[in-house]
Amino acid sequence: MAQRVIQIPTLNDSPTDFGRLFGIWSQANDYFEDVRFDFSHCGFLRPNAVAFLGGLARLIESRMGSVVFDWGTLRNEKVMTNLCQNGFARTFGYPSSSWDGHSIPYREDLTLDMNSIMDYLTYNWIGKGWVHVSDRLRDAIAGRMWEIYNNAFEHSGTEIGVFTCGQHFRYYNDLILSVVDFGQGIPAKIRTFAGRDPRAQDLPADACLRWAFTRGKSTCTEGVARGLGLDLLKEFVQINQGKLEVYSNDGYAIIDKDGERYENREISFEGTVVHITLRCDENLYRFSDEADPPF
Repeated sequence: MAQRVIQIPTLNDSPTDFGRLFGIWSQANDYFEDVRFDFSHCGFLRPNAVAFLGGLARLIESRMGSVVFDWGTLRNEKVMTNLCQNGFARTFGYPSSSWDGHSIPYREDLTLDMNSIMDYLTYNWIGKGWVHVSDRLRDAIAGRMWEIYNNAFEHSGTEIGVFTCGQHFRYYNDLILSVVDFGQGIPAKIRTFAGRDPRAQDLPADACLRWAFTRGKSTCTEGVARGLGLDLLKEFVQINQGKLEVYSNDGYAIIDKDGERYENREISFEGTVVHITLRCDENLYRFSDEADPPF
């Protein structure tokens, strides 16, 4: 089979950019694909794109295909520097070393290692000092974020693991983290879980995501009602004036200072992306019983 060349464009993290990522997935979503990623037209990559492309590469490999990141086509020095700093370039064949900076390292979790993931979230993301939180709140937020990984492994059916990358953008005062899996997706899982009801197969993706975001909802068959574990994250994101976005199948959810919104999208992919943007302001966030002003 001839090698398929896929152009990687400039990718930010708007819904349009996620649509482009899902379009790239659709080009490579087959067995025995030999793919070369070309960066000739790439001027910027946000961490959502980094995590997604890393996971897509592993998906192609798991389906008995091959992947080449053509580093010779990446002529934008800033993009190359960032991919070296966060460790993505080294992971995919470019001889470089990562270093501590404003990148949250690219990470591949093949299994659910709670201690390792919690250390990553605590010390590389929320506890790095870019967002001012008390130690207790830091640990609680990291714990809620760990639930995203737990749900991916427990419910999504992912066979290749979970992929993560983040970045602190000093100019915008934003702290971003993306977590990606290529499992069955939340709406597909909920339809299967509710399959005894003949109406379940007709549930639109936005309704499925709304159900998943509801406190106490769970597709766990052992009676553990956890939902997505997002209650504290949702509250913190809104107070921080950040945003929490979830793309799964053809559904989209966003939680921000204006509330919660759920949409159906025309373009879809098999999996889930959880994308969190926090503001790095001067406020110190705490639980209400720790000190004033309260969180």
